Amino acid sequence: MKQQTKIEIWVGAFMLMAMVALAFIALKVSNFSSIQDQPAYTISAKFQDIGGLKVRAPVKISGVVVGRVQRIILDQQTFMAQVDMKIFKQYNDLPIDTSASILTSGLLGDQYIGLNPGGEEDVLQDGDEITMTQSALVLENLISQFLVKLSDKGDAK
Repeated sequence: MKQQTKIEIWVGAFMLMAMVALAFIALKVSNFSSIQDQPAYTISAKFQDIGGLKVRAPVKISGVVVGRVQRIILDQQTFMAQVDMKIFKQYNDLPIDTSASILTSGLLGDQYIGLNPGGEEDVLQDGDEITMTQSALVLENLISQFLVKLSDKGDAK
C-alpha cells in the first residue's frame, strides 16, 4: 500500500508540473504580456492596408521588440486603418521622422510593424503620429498580379 501511495504522489506532482509548463507555453505563444506590464507611451500610424496585422502584434526595430500593437480602428474620415502602438518607455528617443512598415515573419508568418528610425533630433512624444508608412504586402494580391501578367504574356503571342 505504501508503494502505491508514493507512485500516486509522483504521478500527481508530474501532472501538476506538466500543467504549469503548458500554461507557460500557452502564454508565451499568445504574446500575452500583461503579466509584466512595462511603462509605455502611445504613438499611431495610418495604413492603406494592414493585411493580417492583429492587436498585440510586436513592434520591432532591427528585429528587437520595442512595443506592441494596442488597437486597430478605421479612421472614418480617411478610410485608412489607424494602428495605435504602445512603445516601451526605454525606447523614448525615436526620431520624429521614423517610418513604419507592416512586415511578415518569413513567407507565411505573422505580421508585425517594423519601425525604421530617421535622423531628426526631435523625438516622438506620447500621442504623436507616424506619417511615413508602408502598407502590408498581401500575398493574394501578389499572386493575382502574377497571374494577370502571365495571362497577358499568353495573349500577346
